[in-house]
Amino acid sequence: MINKLKIAMASDHVGYQMKKELQEYMQILGHDVQDLGPHDATRAEYPIYGRLAADKLAKGEYDRVVLICGTGFGISLAANSVSGVRCVNCTDAYTAYMSRLHNNSNAISFGARVIATENAKMILETWLSTEFEGGRHADRVDMLIEMSQFPEAGAYKASVSS
Repeated sequence: MINKLKIAMASDHVGYQMKKELQEYMQILGHDVQDLGPHDATRAEYPIYGRLAADKLAKGEYDRVVLICGTGFGISLAANSVSGVRCVNCTDAYTAYMSRLHNNSNAISFGARVIATENAKMILETWLSTEFEGGRHADRVDMLIEMSQFPEAGAYKASVSS
C-alpha cells in the first residue's frame, strides 16, 4: 500500500502529454497531485519548470516532485540546482527503487522521448512506494545536503580515508 503523498509535477512542452497521463495515474493511486505547468503543449523551457517545482519541494510545500522533459536530464539538472533536492533521472524500476532506499531521492524525472508512458508508470509506482532505509545511508544523504551548502569548487572540505 502506498502512503498518500502531496506531489508536484512540471514539464516542458515535450513532456506535457506524459505529465498529464502520469498525473492521472498518481491520482488513481490516491495521491494529491498538483500540476505546476505548463498547462498546454506550447513551447516551454524545462529549466524554469524544473526549478519552480524544486523550489516548492525544498520549501516543504510538497512531499515529492515528478518532472518530465525530452530526455529527463535537463529538467533534473534544474531541480538538482536547489539545495536539498535529490532528483534522479530514471529509466528503470531498480534505479528508482535504489534512489529512494539509499539516496532518499525526493524528485524523479523522465524523458518523454526515452521511455514509454506505461514504463514510466511502473517506475513511478516503485519510486512512490519505496521508503528510505536510513542508517548509514542517512549519513551519506546528510553529506550531500552539507555539500550543497558549499557550491563553489573546492569550498567543501571532506575528510577522505584511504
